[in-house]
Amino acid sequence: MSRLDRALREVWKAFDRGFKLQPVLVPLYAILLSFFIGGILVWIVGVNPLKAYWWLVQGMFGSWERIGSSIARSVPFMGSALALAFAFRAGLFNIGAEGQMLVGGVTAAWVGTWAWVAGIPSVFAIPIVLLAGAIGGFFWGYIPGLLRATTGAHEVISTIMLNWIAVFITRWLINSKEPLILRDLGASVPRTATIPENARLPVFLDGEPSLHLSLIVMVLVCIGLAYLLKRTTYGFETITVGTNPFAAHYSGVNVNKIIILAMGLSGAFAGLAAAGEVAGTRGFFQPGTFAAMGFDGIAIALLARGNPIGIIPASLLWGSLLVGAPLMQQQAGVSIDVVRIILSMVLLFVAADAIVRYLFRLKSEGPGAFEIAEETGA
Repeated sequence: MSRLDRALREVWKAFDRGFKLQPVLVPLYAILLSFFIGGILVWIVGVNPLKAYWWLVQGMFGSWERIGSSIARSVPFMGSALALAFAFRAGLFNIGAEGQMLVGGVTAAWVGTWAWVAGIPSVFAIPIVLLAGAIGGFFWGYIPGLLRATTGAHEVISTIMLNWIAVFITRWLINSKEPLILRDLGASVPRTATIPENARLPVFLDGEPSLHLSLIVMVLVCIGLAYLLKRTTYGFETITVGTNPFAAHYSGVNVNKIIILAMGLSGAFAGLAAAGEVAGTRGFFQPGTFAAMGFDGIAIALLARGNPIGIIPASLLWGSLLVGAPLMQQQAGVSIDVVRIILSMVLLFVAADAIVRYLFRLKSEGPGAFEIAEETGA
């Protein structure tokens, strides 16, 4: 090995020790590898991958409006990803974020149209609508938590069932005319009445979708959750239950309480994000609004390795790619499905991180891909 090689190796080791890059490298290499394979697929169909990716980047960040739309598209993903990541810290697998978002969104839309809400200042109306969404999501997450703690019913099964119950309940609430429940008869499509302006979130940048206050709310929630897990007694108890519930029980932790509260708070994060979309982007609730968003949240949480802070850039990447895909299709003639293939491969390589570690000669960390390393500050 040459002197230059040894010097470069020592520099890299210094970075690895000083900045603890190891937890970041697997997701980063997974993204690069997915784009490389995606480029091969684009080349096979007869399109220059550099051209396709150029238009993809232009669609993501080609103007201030597109930048705003990319960021705005990522905001609800933060809530759905937090719903999974936080529950996972308690040893639970919450795949009910879609149902929790639906219930939180319809609750926020319903509360936002109350007559007395329209007559109070925005400084009170906006928090009330957001809180209503969080409460709705909390309730829908509380149910599987309670079932798990009291009956042992696995949360994967119960959250799947509750997802479908939420889909059909919200459809009925909005579509029903006899009896008339939440449907706005003056609208051309089934939806709730529009939330008054005083309860709408301030918009920072117009676009499709618009960038609004929900971004700041969700970023603060991510930071707050990271602090809660790292610096509070409840966070320590949650992680202890997730690591070894039997040891937690014998050390005096109320395991059932932690399970129920963790699932409830996970639902609250999803419901809060849904309320932000209702009060910020649309101004009303419409069935199908959050379709498949819960499963995207699973992928984002996996990409972020369950780190609440890591969920922020992972969501930005996810939302940006979805915003940029239509322009790539229009200008380069490449199907939007290529972006979905890339995102799916990112999920594959992060989940099967042994492939990435082998290809890029990374050392094994031992724990699975969801492990939140202490050095990341989660």
